[in-house]
Amino acid sequence: MDLNFNKNEDHNKLQLSELRKKIAKVAEGGGKKRIEKHHAKGKMTARERIDYLLDKDSESIEIGAFAGLGMYEEHGGCPSGGVVVKIGYVQGQQVIVVANDATVKAGAWFPITGKKNLRAQEISIENKLPIIYLVDSAGVYLPMQDEIFPDKEHFGRIFRNNAVMSSMGITQISAVMGSCVAGGAYLPIMSDEALIVNKTGSIFLAGSYLVKAAIGESIDNETLGGATTHCEISGVTDYKAEDDKDALDTIKNIFDKIGAAESAGFNRKDAQKPAKDPEELFGVLPRERNAQYDMMEIIDRLVDVDSFEAYKDGYGQTIVTGYARIDGWAVGIVANQRKIVKTKKGEMQFGGVIYSDSADKATRFIANCNQKKIPLVFLQDVTGFMVGSKSEHGGIIKDGAKMVNAVSNSVVPKFTVVVGNSYGAGNYAMCGKAYDPRLIVAWPSAELAVMSGNSAAKVLMQIEKASLEKNGEKLTKEEEEELFTKTKDRYDEQVSPYYAASRLWTDAIIDPRDTRKWISMGIEAADHAPIEKKFNMGVLQV
Repeated sequence: MDLNFNKNEDHNKLQLSELRKKIAKVAEGGGKKRIEKHHAKGKMTARERIDYLLDKDSESIEIGAFAGLGMYEEHGGCPSGGVVVKIGYVQGQQVIVVANDATVKAGAWFPITGKKNLRAQEISIENKLPIIYLVDSAGVYLPMQDEIFPDKEHFGRIFRNNAVMSSMGITQISAVMGSCVAGGAYLPIMSDEALIVNKTGSIFLAGSYLVKAAIGESIDNETLGGATTHCEISGVTDYKAEDDKDALDTIKNIFDKIGAAESAGFNRKDAQKPAKDPEELFGVLPRERNAQYDMMEIIDRLVDVDSFEAYKDGYGQTIVTGYARIDGWAVGIVANQRKIVKTKKGEMQFGGVIYSDSADKATRFIANCNQKKIPLVFLQDVTGFMVGSKSEHGGIIKDGAKMVNAVSNSVVPKFTVVVGNSYGAGNYAMCGKAYDPRLIVAWPSAELAVMSGNSAAKVLMQIEKASLEKNGEKLTKEEEEELFTKTKDRYDEQVSPYYAASRLWTDAIIDPRDTRKWISMGIEAADHAPIEKKFNMGVLQV
């Protein structure tokens, strides 16, 4: 390996080390002291519950681990959004599990908590994937109730989704393992079956203090809404468990009897290892944001050996398209090519930029994958569409619109991996979050924004200088440098993959070597949901 490879490897492994530290931190939830108090009550933590529930030694992936990172600091923070979400296996069946983390503000719902719960339900709905709720929550975080209570994407949407999912035949099982109060009490009861843990679980629309204040009745919480009350008197719950493990064992027994899901019929053969070692991804990916590299070097370390078949290889070369297999699953790959390429006309095209011919090629390839029922994988390292008079006169807007149309109307499952840059309209055309990828993940090297911090600072500097010059004023060199640095620093913070992940613009930041696992498990989930719509791009300006 050359010196440049080694420098890239060192840089990218340092970023991976930082990722692992941050994951370990958010995994502590509300902190060690609160975990100890939780254990003292005889309760398992959210992560312990999920680990016990999922099949031993089976694969799993976590959605939204960094949700809420750096947010709500004035309220004490909200690690992982106060809820843990994982896709894994129970009795061999793929499921999604949602567990409130009661070590974080007693499991109260912040705005990001609601967004994360809705994302979990969205994944369940899109893939017809069974969902398990492990409930332990004090309800809406009252100091922020105006941001979580009444809107379409807020708390109440959860229960609306419960009803819709039930009508779709999606299995929903709830275990009340702690508090379940007020509006939150509807979630387990709108599930197919509900369990409650004796002495620690409770369900009521209003707790004992509020009951006393509202109607003057004196009653303790256990009598009001404990396990015995709801299993033997009200009939609200279906099973009474003696402790957390007993409840989780009951869920395992229920899933042991559930029939097999209908299949969408996506093509899969025996998995093969990539032709090149995925460990080398760290050395292949450049440490500089604008460095050129061959995206095929990334693809060769992600797809099964000898499976890649390039589509229109010599045309529209700033986007790579081709059929391949990942962990045995047939996929169509749409990837930004980051090296400078030369057209047959002898013109040079910049890597990472989408030109008219590239957009045209990608549009046709996406249509082909929809025709053949092949899931799509987008590998993003894009700075945007080509600008300038030549591109505008050549109809770049029209060709870009065709690609966005194809991505928008695609009916096969889409999966997006942000490898490097994800700027501007390039994010949209390459299936950013707004375009409904079944899963969207970022590598630690990713950046998501309208443009890079450096570019944004230059643009805003030009605007500021032009405005001052109109009034006969002028920035000094020191003032220019100060404005540039201030603007760039703000943008650099916002383009970070952690900023995006904290707001759930991506589902996770992952070790690049785990990319195959995420795509494979994602397609397996999607295979639960047969495609019911036909691909139709509607009206296009040809």
